Amino acid sequence: MAAHTIYYGTIIHSVSIEQVDIIQNGVLVVDATGIIVHVERDVADIKEFLDKQPYRDVEIHSLGAEQFLMPGFVDTHAHAPQYMFAGSGMDCQLLDWLEKYVFPCESAFESTDHALEAYQKVVARFLSNGTTTCSWFATIHLEACKKLVDIVHQLGQRAFVGKVNMDQNAPEFYIESTQSSLKDTRAFIEYVQSKETTLITPVVTPRFAITCSSALMNGLSQLAKEYRVPIQTHLCENHDEIDFTCELFKSKDYTSVYDNHHLLNERSYMAHCVHMSDEEIDLLAQRKTGVAHCANSNFSLHSGVCDVRRFLAKGIKVGLGTDVAGGFSPSMLDAIRSTFFASKTQKIIHRDNGKNNDYVPLKTNELLFLATLGGAQVLGLQDQIGNFEKGKSFDALWVDLEGGSIDLMGGESMDQKLEKFLFNGNDQNLKHVYVQGGKVSSRK
Repeated sequence: MAAHTIYYGTIIHSVSIEQVDIIQNGVLVVDATGIIVHVERDVADIKEFLDKQPYRDVEIHSLGAEQFLMPGFVDTHAHAPQYMFAGSGMDCQLLDWLEKYVFPCESAFESTDHALEAYQKVVARFLSNGTTTCSWFATIHLEACKKLVDIVHQLGQRAFVGKVNMDQNAPEFYIESTQSSLKDTRAFIEYVQSKETTLITPVVTPRFAITCSSALMNGLSQLAKEYRVPIQTHLCENHDEIDFTCELFKSKDYTSVYDNHHLLNERSYMAHCVHMSDEEIDLLAQRKTGVAHCANSNFSLHSGVCDVRRFLAKGIKVGLGTDVAGGFSPSMLDAIRSTFFASKTQKIIHRDNGKNNDYVPLKTNELLFLATLGGAQVLGLQDQIGNFEKGKSFDALWVDLEGGSIDLMGGESMDQKLEKFLFNGNDQNLKHVYVQGGKVSSRK
């Protein structure tokens, strides 16, 4: 294995939510540990570059004229077991969908053999779609959750993995006691940490407030504090869910329920957040809690249209999530496109309601940011991944525009080629997928 791997060609990444940096004739140098050690633009001749640098034991990869490198996608919210029925139940709303599809499906993961077969497929599928980092919900079953961690580790994905917790308002065939939920969560956290890998992080995962007692949520917040691990859950996804939660906990709003149980902090992130008051958004901002925006799921389960600009205006961290299987696609390209349509719909809503005819939908540079560096910020990984800054891990996609469903007509600028990939591309355009410098998926 070479001491350094050098990639030479076009490099595209987000510097900020406002700026996409397109580096022509770029050189990106990755060391043997998968860390980016050098980035340079406008290199006319790679041999002349090497003559001036100390890199001697190198492996050089030159990208083609219609190829480029970009950061790997960060999916901030997905349910690994639900990939079993992705695309089903799109006629239901959230609470009915959970009863009819989710709970029966997830209960089957009591079988570790079933979990092993299913999780192999889902993690491999997400990697082939360019999801180098994913935040996973698993199920309530400790041993099956361990299998998901083993498979993530084996296949090389960077991941946050959570054992789901639920001790109330769930069917008898799929529920746990408060004590066993906390005991198994502790055991799961310690199992993940025993792997001694920087690629996998345990995340405390109450399903949502409806299925978690106060005792359970308080216990989970204590575990998160004790082990210094993040917290993920669902928030304000559906009107019926919100009404049920507020009545159940006698709370003025949904967000306060989590805050009262110490589940909101700078390492927490909430999925959906479709229907929130200004006061609730201010609370998220105060707690420095992130948001996983899942536009496909919000449309598919009739939940609503989340206005991402409300969060961005308050300085809240926002990333994108596929929310498989509420969202029917495992592709972050679909998440980008669904987010695009949700933002366009918000403009229509603002115009028709006479709120603000100047509402600006999300632009391409913002969509790319949310799918990469924005997601990294939500997960607290912004110093490790999300773009190609020196010192970060090489989590990357080698995009080949001459394949898949893209037709290049000639004369496109690099901005246009990026847009063609984001709006017309698919997994067939991903020549290679890398995590920490290692190739985790490839198309020959």
